Amino acid sequence: MTFFKIIAWLILLYGITGIIIAVYRKQNNQPPVKLPMVLASIISGITLVVLLSLVVLIDAQQVGVVITPSGVRDQEIHTGWHVIMPWNSVHKMDKTVWVYTCAQATNEGSKPNADAIWAPTKDGIKMGFDVSVSWRIRPDEASWIFQNVTENDGGNSGRYIWLEDNVIRAKLKSALALTVSNYSPIEVYSTKREEIQINVAKRMKKEIVQYKLILDNIDLREVYYNVDYEKAINDKKLAEQEALRLFEVTKQKEEQLKQAEIEKNIAIQRAEGEAKALQIKGASLSANPKMIQLEWVNKWDGKLPQYMMGNGQGVILSLPNQQ
Repeated sequence: MTFFKIIAWLILLYGITGIIIAVYRKQNNQPPVKLPMVLASIISGITLVVLLSLVVLIDAQQVGVVITPSGVRDQEIHTGWHVIMPWNSVHKMDKTVWVYTCAQATNEGSKPNADAIWAPTKDGIKMGFDVSVSWRIRPDEASWIFQNVTENDGGNSGRYIWLEDNVIRAKLKSALALTVSNYSPIEVYSTKREEIQINVAKRMKKEIVQYKLILDNIDLREVYYNVDYEKAINDKKLAEQEALRLFEVTKQKEEQLKQAEIEKNIAIQRAEGEAKALQIKGASLSANPKMIQLEWVNKWDGKLPQYMMGNGQGVILSLPNQQ
């Protein structure tokens, strides 16, 4: 569009320049120098400038709001070329997705300061949330937004900044508070996070529809405990770990005592068995003296002793070793 406007103005300026040169030379009694197609350039240049001033291009990421002398037209204009009467004007609005982020860390969210949203659980424990909300205007309601939302924050982004501060953030805080109040801190922190995210999105969609906005997505990016509660949780975890360690130590000692008791019982049973066996053996030898000779024979290695006592004489005799 800009290119064509430049061409139109160049054609018009060419025609005007030709007329100025002709008039100047005539007033100074100089021979006339005629530029070709001066009159045609003036006519076509004026025609093109007028026509192009009536044409408005709406980009694929925009929607146009037509302002007439009698007010804002309810019918928006969308992507493409449009002819607008010279007494009307067009305000182009962005219809792409905007992302508003609340974050605990500075310079991470839409605000330069810490901006996490805090909401109480059903136990009354406040928890913080890093949240990103993806939203956009309804293209077919751009005229309503233009008329009802202020642009005092500056430029074409003024209305969007106002909507983020006064609608998106406000409704997000409300939806989080109402939703989180139904869950325990542990559920919020871990097991029910996705469910909470879905329920917050449902609440927000209902709340922002009156402002002609569309909610595309909500992301619960991070969840925080408050400092005191987090310290209490850490202390509890440490105590549980210490109790578990002591339980394991006690269990090991109990196992050792059980094993020692088993080994003691085995030793007692073995000793009792051996004693009983000796008692039976002694009784058997007493009842049958010849069993001693049999035991001696069973244990003899086949060698005669080198020394033996004389029969009743108290004399030790040396016997030859027979091999």
